[in-house]
Amino acid sequence: MKRLYFLLLLCLSSAWAETPDSPYLQHAQEGDSRAQFYLADTLFSAGEYQQAESWAAKSAAQGDADAMALLAQLKIHDPANGDYQQAKSLAEQAVAHGSKPGSVVLARILVNTQAGKPDYSKAMQLLESASQDIESDSAVDAQMFYGMLYANGVGVVQDDDKAAFWFKRSSALSRTGYAEYWAGMLFLNGEKGFIATNKQKALHWLNVSCTEGFDTGCEEFEEISNGG
Repeated sequence: MKRLYFLLLLCLSSAWAETPDSPYLQHAQEGDSRAQFYLADTLFSAGEYQQAESWAAKSAAQGDADAMALLAQLKIHDPANGDYQQAKSLAEQAVAHGSKPGSVVLARILVNTQAGKPDYSKAMQLLESASQDIESDSAVDAQMFYGMLYANGVGVVQDDDKAAFWFKRSSALSRTGYAEYWAGMLFLNGEKGFIATNKQKALHWLNVSCTEGFDTGCEEFEEISNGG
């Protein structure tokens, strides 16, 4: 999924990403905007946010729309200390230039009160549109986040059945049970401006994840259930 936005992290390191063996580094250094974006995305997935932002900025400066979306995501990777106003501006530019990941990032920003008054209608339109192209990794994130709106009752009436429908669609494109696991962990940890911590909901979705066969969901469910 790339992620998502937000999400399935690759087991990579910045040491790998910036060695001569990196498939992107040489072209990125030569000014190839797409290689710069891919390198930034790799670094982001490895948690090397400062380096990721540097390469994403170089790519975005050359007009790469997905790099603009990644920059927006970097601005809010820590929701408690995110710059939502700058992230919103970057995500809007990404969407205007046709970035599908940008649609998902912008939707997530639009439902967070740190960005101002939420615009749930626009957010859901962006997610529904992005979710339709199942050949795009962005569909995984869009469907997952769409389900989260129903699970949390944000902008829509809370509905676990509809949430489950979207989570299953997302997981079918990535890994069975992952979307439910992600939802459980989001409820467990909360997200400033969007989701309050809710242990009961966390346990519910982690249990669903476990039932779907996602081992990490089982581990988290057992740990929390046992007071961990």
